[in-house]
Amino acid sequence: MAKTSELDAAYRATTYRVYLPGGSADLRIDRVNEVLSRWLEKSGCASFAIITAHNPGSQVIDGEENAERQSQLECDLLEGNYEPYAGENRPDDGDAPVEESCFIPDITREDACALAGIFGQNALVCGGADAVPHLVWIEKDQ
Repeated sequence: MAKTSELDAAYRATTYRVYLPGGSADLRIDRVNEVLSRWLEKSGCASFAIITAHNPGSQVIDGEENAERQSQLECDLLEGNYEPYAGENRPDDGDAPVEESCFIPDITREDACALAGIFGQNALVCGGADAVPHLVWIEKDQ
């Protein structure tokens, strides 16, 4: 599914919760998060991404398939020598499903976009040492 104003609004109306060592951080697009900022500084991390394998193309699929896809994402990250932390994408819309996600420190935006694309995602969250999460759309080949 291509970028639409409705999808953009839905992704921006989501809390991206990440479970970091020492506590969790609730991230919102384009807003600095002090918990994340302190963690990034302490860990010396210069970049991060949040990726899910759930509901590719923003099409809801069954829980078992989502769980299998998420497990494969986690395996791919570990095989790529990343250290992902658990997360959840929690839409403000109570009718929309909560999705498991991975917070990946020290991944480049290019690598994160490639991985999200492999798992059929429309977009992902990326950021840097400033602790500001940005919504990044995946460019699909025409």
